[in-house]
Amino acid sequence: MELTEAWVEHRRDGQPIKAFRAQPARVATPLPAVLVIQEIWGPDAHIVDLARRFASAGYVALAPDLYSRGGRPAELAPERIEDVKRFLDTVPPSAWTDPQALRQAIQEQPAPRRDHLQETVGRLFGPRDTEGMLADLVAWVDYLEADPGSRGRPVGSTGYCMGGHLSFELAACEPRLRVALVYYGAAPDATRMAHIGCPVYGFYGERDPRITDAVPDVARAMREHGKTYEYRIYPGARHAFFNDTRAAYDVEAARDAWARTLFLFNQYLGG
Repeated sequence: MELTEAWVEHRRDGQPIKAFRAQPARVATPLPAVLVIQEIWGPDAHIVDLARRFASAGYVALAPDLYSRGGRPAELAPERIEDVKRFLDTVPPSAWTDPQALRQAIQEQPAPRRDHLQETVGRLFGPRDTEGMLADLVAWVDYLEADPGSRGRPVGSTGYCMGGHLSFELAACEPRLRVALVYYGAAPDATRMAHIGCPVYGFYGERDPRITDAVPDVARAMREHGKTYEYRIYPGARHAFFNDTRAAYDVEAARDAWARTLFLFNQYLGG
């Protein structure tokens, strides 16, 4: 399908923020919109490809760069993040969540790569400004409401890993959101769940205990707050099973999750 696509700029509190935007080229009427919320890596080739896939399915797709506010810092430059991905592919997955093991593996790298890895890993896996990112996402909902390509049509969100958590959190702070999809992302705390205003659907891998082990408690808390929350746990699938650029990609789980995602967006946004 021919798409109209571009990197677009918006502003929040006077600072520029950027996003990748795509939509079908030969549609003149406004379309429902999907916020495609990045993994920790930013709106990389995988996220941009997903935005194009949603656009090809008949949506205005917007993938915000949540590192762009005020300009990306050098340590979060796309080429630096890609080098971190390559490095992490060389260490055991257990090292990702073991700071000591990760530091040791980085120290074994030659300079200046060692210093660059240390800086970028520190920014990616260190404390993050979740509230600032949510404020950026709310600003992008404002953008979509004014965008001639989506004006007057509903908005939903889908997010992956860090973006899955943000999609869940956005459901608690953005009443205009019609549906939120969560791919292997953590849930908000129970007090924030009380403010969720739309249905939430989760997709998880069985071999992702850090996230998946909490899902039954999340479901219980959502029920107690009277919220709609349904989930699917894919047997044998790992964290990031939907990312077809990573070693954890699980084609069977991803195929099923994609079909369910399109069904849900059509159900909540397509009418």
